[in-house]
Amino acid sequence: MNIFTKFVTLKLCLILSLFVLSSNYVMAQSDKNTMADVQKARAMLRHGGNHKQFTAPTTEAEKFYGVFYGYLPCEHCAGIKTTLSLKNKHNYLVVIQYAQASNKEFYEKGKYVWDEKSSTLTLTSRKDGKVSKYYIKDETTLVQYNPNGKRRLRKLEAYSLIRADAKYSREVHIH
Repeated sequence: MNIFTKFVTLKLCLILSLFVLSSNYVMAQSDKNTMADVQKARAMLRHGGNHKQFTAPTTEAEKFYGVFYGYLPCEHCAGIKTTLSLKNKHNYLVVIQYAQASNKEFYEKGKYVWDEKSSTLTLTSRKDGKVSKYYIKDETTLVQYNPNGKRRLRKLEAYSLIRADAKYSREVHIH
């Protein structure tokens, strides 16, 4: 090998070494910053920090994802224990259990439409196309429409489903 080739090879090795060393420093700095962020987040959660900024809904309809519980009135029994689960892709699952001698649960799956203008949640059963409507009172409360498809004006509390993460919702519905 001639001297020129050795010189070029040596320069390339030196440049490559400097690049590797400098990138290690950058990676170490980014790892250090990441660990600092993780430690801050852990400390914030330990001291009652709020992590809602990381779980905030991206659309208005996503505010209503979740499980709603209630004990609705019934003409021929003591009441209807109702669980409504609103899922992604506008799917829902309703589980109802009549308060009577039989503990049998009934399930209904389907699609829901959330209408912000009319504050109405419309459930359409996958099995038979049956439509049920609920008035969206607020982010934690849904009120069942009356049998005529109109909003209820009285006894709203009796026909309400409360979101699971709302205060006291576990007292309303326990399986």
